[in-house]
Amino acid sequence: MPADTLTSLPVPESAVPAEAVAPLIRGVGVLRELTEAGGTLSPSALERATGLARSTVDRITSTLARMGYVRLDGRDAVITPRLMELGNAYLAALRLPALLSERADALADELDESVSLAVADRDGIRFIHQATRRRAMSLSFRIGDLLPAERTAPGPLFASEWTEADWRAWRERRAADPQDRGFPAVPPRELPAGEGEFEAKAAQAARDGWALDDQLIEPGLVAVSVPVRDPRTARVACVANVVSHTSRHTAADLRETLLPRLRATVAEMQRELASTPDPDPGPPPSGSATWIGAAKHELGREFIESLARGLTILTAFGEGRAALTLTDVARATGLARATARRALITYEHLGLVRQQPESRTFGLTPRVLSLGFPPLSRTTLPRIAAPHLADLSARVRESTALAVLVPPRSGEGAEIQYTARAVSPRIMGVDIRTGTRLPASATSLGRVLLADTEGSADSDRVRTQGYALLDEDWEDGLRTIAVPVRDRTGRVVAAVNVALHAAGRTAEECVAEILPELRLTATRLETELHAASHFTRVPLL
Repeated sequence: MPADTLTSLPVPESAVPAEAVAPLIRGVGVLRELTEAGGTLSPSALERATGLARSTVDRITSTLARMGYVRLDGRDAVITPRLMELGNAYLAALRLPALLSERADALADELDESVSLAVADRDGIRFIHQATRRRAMSLSFRIGDLLPAERTAPGPLFASEWTEADWRAWRERRAADPQDRGFPAVPPRELPAGEGEFEAKAAQAARDGWALDDQLIEPGLVAVSVPVRDPRTARVACVANVVSHTSRHTAADLRETLLPRLRATVAEMQRELASTPDPDPGPPPSGSATWIGAAKHELGREFIESLARGLTILTAFGEGRAALTLTDVARATGLARATARRALITYEHLGLVRQQPESRTFGLTPRVLSLGFPPLSRTTLPRIAAPHLADLSARVRESTALAVLVPPRSGEGAEIQYTARAVSPRIMGVDIRTGTRLPASATSLGRVLLADTEGSADSDRVRTQGYALLDEDWEDGLRTIAVPVRDRTGRVVAAVNVALHAAGRTAEECVAEILPELRLTATRLETELHAASHFTRVPLL
């Protein structure tokens, strides 16, 4: 059974390092249970899953909510895209997605098949990039999903470099979990593996330089993999994997139809790794945990400082900061060395951090992706926006909506499409359905979106002031105000508005009272969008 599941089970006290931070262990356990449940659990369900007291669960979720990692939605705790910053720190430090994903995406387009990149996670594999095809039968794995090595095409390639200790750990896990119940991303194993079968596949993969998956995960799924080697060590850095269905390719013909092009792409990837210099880390983040004291003062006993400090340490890593000393971590977070040291010891115990004794540095492991990344990696902008719109509507007591530009149906001008909304609690409120399309120029949402692309006087004014206000321009009695939502590059990708009856507030009151709340909502939405889109594609519709 992998360490992911072991952390939620009772652990003998002797197995936990004396200096480990118990609240941090419990908090990580809660995040993993939320992840395996798809992102949402009630406090009572968390209590049952973790074995923790309800009061402890409540304090942990309260702390995670204050950090922006969890949203308390009625009776449920729901992970938010902000939590992805932990996995983003690992992926940025790894650099492989940033360097290789463009070539993986191009190969997927060329072959019209799903292409993924995977790294080893002890005796399993974990995906770090996915380029999927939209078909009835398509790849359903997510970035961060953990799969048993022996049921995948990348697995034998990683296993070809295993030590005897690695093989021993794999055999122990297989004996303890013969049906792979500890791997929620795959169906339970129905038939036992043949004795020595995987060992033989690993030896064959070492000789061939590629490996096949012939319906090992489930019927119909076939794949071929080729290792991408680190030019400095010649060891496998990651594995490029092409996945198909037996309705399109048999496992036998993958070698003839897909393998040559996959090998050519891997050669390009290896040249990219060899020619790209190490990144300039720039100034490290400084004092990222300075807010914790204020949060403790605000929430009192409901805020667990040691949990917040521990999670903040993971964000000290990133591009150019793959290996950090204890001093580096303490300086980046603003924490005392003793506090940082205990958190790092805890993370080593949990398998989230690995220490390199020869360099006295620490680095994140792929297991960091188990903290919320898989269910969040498939989110969309409307899903991100929905709770923020509901919160805004409750604050201003008016209807709110999110919209994006879409190609016009008639060819006569740009249109917007409403993609998310929250309806006013008032008796008389604005109620425009999700999916509705309107001429962009006739709405405040559309004028904000057009201001990023057009050069008219009206667009210049909207762009300068940062909002658009329509005062009964589109419909008598309707007043709307909208602001832009920007992606990580600063490009306007959506707009959010408040719509109300003109009798409710004057135009001046809209600017004075609603605009600040609207901008706050856009900022919160952007924060989550930026975290979610760092290494994944977030659909706008």
